[in-house]
Amino acid sequence: MAPKHSWIGLIVLLVVCFAAAGLGSVATTPSIPTWYATLAKPSWNPPNWIFGPVWTALYICMAVAAWLVWRQGGLQRARTPLALFAVQLALNAAWSWLFFGFHMPGAAFLEILVLLAAIAATTIAFWRRSKAAGILMLPYLAWVAFASALNFAIWRLNA
Repeated sequence: MAPKHSWIGLIVLLVVCFAAAGLGSVATTPSIPTWYATLAKPSWNPPNWIFGPVWTALYICMAVAAWLVWRQGGLQRARTPLALFAVQLALNAAWSWLFFGFHMPGAAFLEILVLLAAIAATTIAFWRRSKAAGILMLPYLAWVAFASALNFAIWRLNA
């Protein structure tokens, strides 16, 4: 694969990841100062300002990981890992709509468990193609595991 085309692939994957982020933020942003601000949260809830930088770094890592897998043989050879990637990305955006858009923390908790499983499957599939890609997915896996616990705590505190 020509280096020029390789970089185009990275740009496309960055755009795809940040498009998913943007779709989620449409539901998230309006709810933070209103609905989310009224919820009881556990003492270990991070401050709101931390989420933007963390998610930005995670989306970049996810895009680079997918790019590393794609670079090793294109779409045809990496069809299954990239399909898993697409599924987890769709679930990622859907969680924002369930939790923030529809104000359904219980449903969002069930969905985030599916998301967590999809991220784990993607991480394993990526690791098999590129150790670096698998490593780049680990912070995302850890953050969503933490977010799952946070989602559960918020749901229970506000039941």
